[in-house]
Amino acid sequence: MSPPSLRNDVLLRGLRQHLRPLPSAAAEEPLLVGLLSRARLALLGEASHGTHEFYAERAGLTQRLIRDHGVEAVVVEADWPDAWRVNRYIRGKSDDPDAQAALSGFERFPTWMWRNTVVRDFVEWLREYNHGRAPSQHVGFYGMDLYSMYRSVGAVLAYLDQADPEAAQRARSRYACFDHYGEDSQAYGYAASFGMKSSCEDEAIQQLREMNRRATDFLAGSTEDRADLFFAQQNARLVRNAEEYYRTMFHGRVSSWNLRDNHMVETLQALDKHLQGLAGKVRMAVWAHNSHLGDASATEMGDIGEWNVGQLARDRWGDEALLVGFSTHHGTVTAASEWDGVAERKRVRAGLPGSYEELFHQAGEERFWLPLRGNAPLAELLAEKRLQRAIGVIYLPQTERQSHYFHTRLAAQFDAMIHIDHTRALQPLVPEPVWHAGEPAETYPSGL
Repeated sequence: MSPPSLRNDVLLRGLRQHLRPLPSAAAEEPLLVGLLSRARLALLGEASHGTHEFYAERAGLTQRLIRDHGVEAVVVEADWPDAWRVNRYIRGKSDDPDAQAALSGFERFPTWMWRNTVVRDFVEWLREYNHGRAPSQHVGFYGMDLYSMYRSVGAVLAYLDQADPEAAQRARSRYACFDHYGEDSQAYGYAASFGMKSSCEDEAIQQLREMNRRATDFLAGSTEDRADLFFAQQNARLVRNAEEYYRTMFHGRVSSWNLRDNHMVETLQALDKHLQGLAGKVRMAVWAHNSHLGDASATEMGDIGEWNVGQLARDRWGDEALLVGFSTHHGTVTAASEWDGVAERKRVRAGLPGSYEELFHQAGEERFWLPLRGNAPLAELLAEKRLQRAIGVIYLPQTERQSHYFHTRLAAQFDAMIHIDHTRALQPLVPEPVWHAGEPAETYPSGL
């Protein structure tokens, strides 16, 4: 058997033949944009929730797809009611004076994930793009996550209070089941999971069924009425799915993870159907973490029974779904040290030996992308599983190997991979004194 250094040299020589240069703005790379332009769902990932370049390149690619290739919806890993407030702003239907105000509804940790300078500028661009266009030609901004159970209850009730007071009374009676937990979704889940209180599953299902019947009855309504009803219907769907999610989250990661990603795909399907009814065939750009958008069946996630949006999107939309991942080798990132912790500007350690991050760094290019779909020679070259880094809202460099790496087969996980070797932290809009102070200069032990 060849020594590791020789095998690595052979791998690098082969890999360099497949690298595609990435201009200073990925949206100017014609081959990459051409690949994305043929997708009905362009799923654009990120290797962290706090890297400026991931957000900026994703925004630039999405702008190009909207402007030149007919993408009509941007769907993000965010709560439905908060994103809807942004959706109203970019359509000129809210009282928010600017994008920063429209984004202020994102109050749940981590606020920087959507309240940051890149998203602010992108939202302003969307509003300007929509200005002067007919409503049927507006681009929308939507959330597909399910953490907003109580706010979604409130949104359903607010809609029905205006549309049908008798239906609102029925909904209020059903949702009263949730009233004993101080709008604490996890407290509800804990009590229902361990039999301390009866679950609200039946009530949530009944309300969703009534909203679905209402949507069917009012299908012929005006565009504005249908949009408001769809917003409320989706909130009812979220309450039903979030109830199950919080009730199962205390019984292991796999079931709750799968429920959450199932909900995201249900949201994409519901949006697809709703928007098709308004404007015909719909094309969407989807923003979420690599761990949601890369096909889980090619990773350790799949080995333990988890699936995700990327895998389910391939099952549902086939080749019309295009999965794009991002990676970086080193730099800084915005992340917390614990859940509900403050935003910090942390240094990202160099990619670990045996990782894709280290391999891409050794390739010697600062910016490039890899065309993985249908590329049999590259798939063969990358057939062996390697480590891949995933930084979420928490980054623990002291335990990086255990906390942030997993094995994956890249060519099966994504259709394209964008690598930017050195990246910097995403800048929050909310004042963050610790973030502005930066991280003290210190070295981390290697080999963790």
